[in-house]
Amino acid sequence: MTGRPVRLLLIFILLLQACDDQSTQAPTLDLMNILGGEATQGFERAIDIRQFQFPKDHASHQGFRNEWWYFTGNLVSEDGKHFGYQVTFFRTSLSPPKEPLGKAQNQESSWVVQDIWMAHAALTDIHDQQHHALQRFSRAGPALAGATVDPLNIWLDDWQVISKPSFNKSNEFPWQVTINTDDFSLELDLTAVKPPVLQGDRGLSQKSAPIGNASYYYSYSRLLTTGKVRIGNNDYPVTGTSWFDREWSTSALDKGQTGWDWFSLQFDTGEDLMYYQLRDLQGNADGNSQGSWIDEKGGKTPINEQDMQLNVLKEWRNDDGQVYPVHWQMDYGDQSWIIQAAVEDQFMDLAVPYWEGSVKIYDTTSMNLLGRGYLEMTRIKPI
Repeated sequence: MTGRPVRLLLIFILLLQACDDQSTQAPTLDLMNILGGEATQGFERAIDIRQFQFPKDHASHQGFRNEWWYFTGNLVSEDGKHFGYQVTFFRTSLSPPKEPLGKAQNQESSWVVQDIWMAHAALTDIHDQQHHALQRFSRAGPALAGATVDPLNIWLDDWQVISKPSFNKSNEFPWQVTINTDDFSLELDLTAVKPPVLQGDRGLSQKSAPIGNASYYYSYSRLLTTGKVRIGNNDYPVTGTSWFDREWSTSALDKGQTGWDWFSLQFDTGEDLMYYQLRDLQGNADGNSQGSWIDEKGGKTPINEQDMQLNVLKEWRNDDGQVYPVHWQMDYGDQSWIIQAAVEDQFMDLAVPYWEGSVKIYDTTSMNLLGRGYLEMTRIKPI
């Protein structure tokens, strides 16, 4: 075994020791190193328009360096308690894929860590203003972590998303999300009511100017959700609406980009909105910020940076002094909304720290509640 695989394995073991789902402290991973344009040789790049294939594209794309499967949703119990949840699976490749190995080489390389998988799970109890978040790490492997179709299975240990076996087609909805931890659990069935939306230019989502600094990106913007959540010893049957985002890329961010504010909004009218605001060194909106308005039937209207106006009304500060806006005014066309965090402290204090949480949507003038959604905010040290 060469020196480099040994070093990678040691790094991975340290991550596993420091980042199990019981830990309260975790080493911080550099998001720019993961999503930036360095060390991309040998990987595929998101450059050209591609033909998406479903369900095949739900599985891993091993030629690319990074990808993720991202679920969020807002739920309500039979007794009126509201919850928000997030479940995300990340895959990061440590080196480009190699040619197929012979038997002897496979035995020698069985300790080589090709991919690191990370999973995040969070549950927000809006009534009690409590936010629970945990993470897990693994290398890829049949009993460890991966994403396949026929049948659909996205997993890390016993955290998983599968297509329910009662259906004849092994990749079809409903999908079942299962998360079990000491603090909380999720058992949810998700059924899409709209077709997948190809974000950006027919699924090619440019994040910065250099060619290849983009991702392939699609969304299921509205999934009817039923099931139950548990907090401590209390079980709650729930219903609600979820969102599924799917992206893969090798590089996305460029020097001078310092994070993003990402909104997924679901209106009571049946319409949805996705918008991400990339941030420059001064904290202003980058010109590559974009999104989409999705009508009741799944039709998409692109949103450019010039179409959207975002103003911060209130900020929340974590223990390290990092500021995250938790109260916004969003103006799009002739519509104006107030986007307010359901709980201000929904900070994901994990190996990759960020703010992610449930939000409420209000009409700016009447302050009538119009819907709910999710907001993700990252802050990255510039390079």
